Amino acid sequence: MKGDLFSSEHMVRAATGPGMTVENAKCIRYTVDGEMLARQGAMVAYRGDLAFERRGQGVGGMLKRAVTGEGLPLMTVRGRGEAWFAHEAQNCFVVEVGPGDEFTVNGRNVLCFDATLAYRIATVKGAGIAGGGLFNSVFTGQGRLGLVCEGSPLVIPVTPRDPVYVDTDAVVGWTAGLQSSLHRSQSIGSMLRGGSGEAVQLVLRGEGHVVVRPSEAVPQKAQQH
Repeated sequence: MKGDLFSSEHMVRAATGPGMTVENAKCIRYTVDGEMLARQGAMVAYRGDLAFERRGQGVGGMLKRAVTGEGLPLMTVRGRGEAWFAHEAQNCFVVEVGPGDEFTVNGRNVLCFDATLAYRIATVKGAGIAGGGLFNSVFTGQGRLGLVCEGSPLVIPVTPRDPVYVDTDAVVGWTAGLQSSLHRSQSIGSMLRGGSGEAVQLVLRGEGHVVVRPSEAVPQKAQQH
């Protein structure tokens, strides 16, 4: 068979060892030798002796689902083989989490991660129940975390002298050493949104980096059961 489709540009590469790698801009390949976790429905292909097991609501849990309708169900992948993960042709990235690191990420951006990583649910200070989508997952431990982002993300440095204000619908995540809170501004809301409503931004202070998607997230409709 000939043609551009069968060129080396699209052909998967041979695995060099267990774990997570970026196969191309839109897909992550995971060579499984034991166990890993992934977003349910994100597996697009696999080969080898692998078993997939549902893990309930996973990142975000029942609380997040009840408040925002955005629950992120996870699955455990066990065995030996290779699996490819993607989500709506979004861009894929890998974050290395090391001992003492902490990475806070919005659940909608989680694609897959090593079983060696631990995660907990955290809320932004001042968000309360009205904060909606400001329930985030905090990853710690040592391992790799696969993320998706609609478009090419912006990584913005934060310094003690220069806090960064981010649209709550655009934030992907941020590194340890940053304190988060909400900022409400009537004037900015009027100018940017063309109305008189109050705008809410996420404020990050301290020293670290914040990752931002180059567009606002489209609100997801709650799933019907």
